[in-house]
Amino acid sequence: QKAAQNLKPIVPIKFHISSRTDTGVHALCNSAHLDIQRAPGKPAFNEKQLIYSLNYHLRPEPIRILNAYRVTNSFHARFSALSRTYIYRLLMGCTHHSEIPVFEKDLCWAPAGGHLNVPAMQDAAQFLLGTHDFSTFRSLNSETPFQSPVRTIFHVDIRPSSGFLSHHYEHRGLEFWELKFRSRSFLYRQVRRMVGALVAVGQGKLTPHHIKELLEIKDSRAFPPNAMAPPSGLFLKSVEY
Repeated sequence: QKAAQNLKPIVPIKFHISSRTDTGVHALCNSAHLDIQRAPGKPAFNEKQLIYSLNYHLRPEPIRILNAYRVTNSFHARFSALSRTYIYRLLMGCTHHSEIPVFEKDLCWAPAGGHLNVPAMQDAAQFLLGTHDFSTFRSLNSETPFQSPVRTIFHVDIRPSSGFLSHHYEHRGLEFWELKFRSRSFLYRQVRRMVGALVAVGQGKLTPHHIKELLEIKDSRAFPPNAMAPPSGLFLKSVEY
């Protein structure tokens, strides 16, 4: 927003972000919309000018504008979104946190105990697909009383993934896996709680059928204590319109 104010609009600019993320969560690609009103006689910015100018003023920040598009007045970055895709990165094979590659620090989660039972996690993930009351899988916040807990998960996938510079440490038996979730919208901390429950299945602490039972209970207090996945492994991958 500060960078955009440097473009000298005649009306203060407000960014409307498609998705907010918790502290420690990453965004590979988030979306926002803004209105820029220039002084009379000045032409509107084109997309390339806007990208260049905003990135010039964003140089000190860990954020870059990748693309810009002119949209209709009725467009809204949050409410016009058809779906959002999140990726969660798991590292298996670590017996101690000191074994996490230095270039992966704060970019993945290495659950205790090393390896996980992936087929059991994949079986459990199927219970999350479709439309459900996800009350058990949300953390409570100020919006909870005003939000419906019903959400539709379009896609869940658990598959192997490469790590950054992984050829340097693949001899150590470390394995990266990605959990992908796509929905029109998610509840507060829903993805982190779903991941934590699936990891508990992989560790043998829960069975795949426990995921179905947690959904049916519809009570956030029924979620296993301390099972929520940390923010470091979560990435907002894309917002679809």
